Amino acid sequence: MQKIQLIFVRKYLNTYLSRIRFSFFNKSFMKRFLKLLLTALAVFLLANILPGVVVESYMYAIWVAVIIGVLNAFLRPVLIFFTLPATLVTLGLFLFVINACIILIASNILNGFNVISFWWALLFSLMLTFLQSLLHSVLKEGRQS
Repeated sequence: MQKIQLIFVRKYLNTYLSRIRFSFFNKSFMKRFLKLLLTALAVFLLANILPGVVVESYMYAIWVAVIIGVLNAFLRPVLIFFTLPATLVTLGLFLFVINACIILIASNILNGFNVISFWWALLFSLMLTFLQSLLHSVLKEGRQS
């Protein structure tokens, strides 16, 4: 009787465990992780190009990418909501100011990432957006072929 129960439990566990998909190895997780690394690469490259932006190491660039992602997910919608009249009057150009403010907040949070002024943050956010779209489009083209 115990042998039958053991076989039943083993079959049940095998079928149950085969149905579970671990989210760590999920394609969407890997896609987000790769985008995070590409954003960190873009931050590191722009910090080496722009004299007003300093990143101490590539590890800090990864942390900058994480902090910017979190701020974009939680703080940016709130800022857009409260500045909606200014955004509408300027036909959306005020969103660049919001992006620069998010870069400055990330600079204040992380010690290894420093932005000298608002104007460097604005230029950094514009170039980061352009470089991110370029890197992510290359990533999409690499998957299609």
